[in-house]
Amino acid sequence: PGWGSCSLGVFICLECSGIHRNIPEISKVKSLRLSHWEDHELQFMAENGNELMKKKFEAAVPVYYYKPTHKDCQALREQWIRAKYERKEFSKPGENVRYESGMKEGVLMKRGRDNGQFLSRRFVLSEREGTLKYYIKYDVSSC
Repeated sequence: PGWGSCSLGVFICLECSGIHRNIPEISKVKSLRLSHWEDHELQFMAENGNELMKKKFEAAVPVYYYKPTHKDCQALREQWIRAKYERKEFSKPGENVRYESGMKEGVLMKRGRDNGQFLSRRFVLSEREGTLKYYIKYDVSSC
């Protein structure tokens, strides 16, 4: 990693540094080589680090949850980073994740067949039916 989040105390790669920069209220990103680091920031990084923060922010990642790697697309990595640091979905062991409540509706990004661009699609995830349905038009009502 050539970058660090001096507000989270973690070292990150170039690709993830851009995602972290898009959530400045959570993560303040600096280059390890090019930026000036204050003494308190260096101390914070030394006291925390990736392993300690992983224990904190990934304490309760469900076994079925896919953790993206550097090889995955930016959309997957961004959702992981936001779930982990912004929404703190995995920080409290024993607490149900909000999408485990039986049914979840929202928006996902689906790659278009013709031009390869990602497009917003409404989805409905149903535990009862064991299905994930997504709709081309957002205003389609579920059955």
